[in-house]
Amino acid sequence: MNRVHPQPPVALTIAGSDSGGGAGIQADLHTFAAHGVHGTSVLTAVTAQNTRGVTAAEAVSAGLVRAQLDAVLGDFPVAAAKTGMLGDAELLELVAEYGAADRLPNLVVDPVMVTTTGDSLYAGDPAAYLGGLGPFATVLTPNLVEAQLLLGRAIASVDDMREAARALATYGPRAVLVKGGHLDGREAAVDVLWSDGQMLDLAAPRVATRNDHGTGCTLASAIAARLALGHPLPQAVAGAKVYVTEALKAAADWHLGTGPGPVHHHHGRKSAAI
Repeated sequence: MNRVHPQPPVALTIAGSDSGGGAGIQADLHTFAAHGVHGTSVLTAVTAQNTRGVTAAEAVSAGLVRAQLDAVLGDFPVAAAKTGMLGDAELLELVAEYGAADRLPNLVVDPVMVTTTGDSLYAGDPAAYLGGLGPFATVLTPNLVEAQLLLGRAIASVDDMREAARALATYGPRAVLVKGGHLDGREAAVDVLWSDGQMLDLAAPRVATRNDHGTGCTLASAIAARLALGHPLPQAVAGAKVYVTEALKAAADWHLGTGPGPVHHHHGRKSAAI
């Protein structure tokens, strides 16, 4: 019997490669697939990394990044896009050029600048993210460290997160999600969403696990996937947070490497071939 499968929507990730498979392009494509979305990709950098950290990184040339963008956008009906590691100001400005030309719909901007292990992934001025991509972002998704770098001020409480979201929204994004997973002293992981003039707190119980590598990439790509599927923005963000929480729970006891491992991107899914 022939099965009829509906055509999936298409999402695009513009990010770096993680040779350990937990973050970056690899996490994004896993997340798109888990949502039933066809993933396309533009590679901005190649990193040598594992669960312990990044040992080497090399940027892809701006010319090759442009060629990848033109190849994907010239052929696929991209319904949503997200950015991750851009490396430097030249690549950020290049991606912003496509945003200004309205070629990156439902753009989720994850301002990746520092890994959870403390490795730097962006060589330019952090504030350039705001001027370069802010006006074209549907959602800006900084974690606490990134929000502090973008604004040049400390963020130590949920109230500070709300103020940061409001401040970041003045640079043009339709919505700002400030992620509070690194906020100490709280039983719940609270993210703050500023969307269309409304403030919303999104809370979930903290998951006891060391396997949280790539959660920021996974959350941003889950938002993009849900936007590609046609979900309204607040629901796309809230649903993506639930997805990441369940992915953390499903991988809580994994030991893939000696450091913080990946989340289970395909929790709840089983291939018909198995």
